[in-house]
Amino acid sequence: MGTTLSEAPPRKRASRLRLAKAVFNCPPVRAGVSVMPLVVLMGTTALAQGPTFGVGRAPTPEEIRAVDISISPTGDELPPGRGSAKEGAQTYRAKCQACHGAGGFGGSAPILKSKMGPETPTWQRGRVLPVRAPFATIVWDYINRGMPLNREGTLTADEVYALTAYLLFINQVIPEDQVLDRDSLPKVKMPLDEGEYASLPDWKPKTRRLKDYPF
Repeated sequence: MGTTLSEAPPRKRASRLRLAKAVFNCPPVRAGVSVMPLVVLMGTTALAQGPTFGVGRAPTPEEIRAVDISISPTGDELPPGRGSAKEGAQTYRAKCQACHGAGGFGGSAPILKSKMGPETPTWQRGRVLPVRAPFATIVWDYINRGMPLNREGTLTADEVYALTAYLLFINQVIPEDQVLDRDSLPKVKMPLDEGEYASLPDWKPKTRRLKDYPF
């Protein structure tokens, strides 16, 4: 707590009285009233009502586009580019194989090729992104934003299309000669049927949380 005027030495008492009059443009406060809380309160109010200091700036459209990289199931946000499984195999060997292993398994990172084929129910083929993703655009989006580890964002759009094609091919989702681009990728039929994954409800501002949502 601040010292009251009645407790302060004479010189400090006079100094605080002059400060109160100068700062607040009001008569000195009576003895026994603490000045310091008033100074803090008025200073906080003045700061809240004060002008901005010109710190920072609004992002440019180019800067917003650089971080707005999410890809929806329809693929409307996909960039121009193309790639095939054969091209993806070369990129995979150069930039992915060291962690994920030759052919998509056997490395220190998660496997990318299921050991079981399409004749096996999808949920029994293991936690393999190119198999369990409900939309092919999810595979493209994950590679684009998260790979290679510690060098995210270094792959070109063509390389991402090619890697996506390669992973889908080795999991028998598409034929080896199929070329993927912004038009063909969203049309790829993934192993999961529409009824095999939970659909998310449409969200709008002020929508209530889902029932029994823990947070």
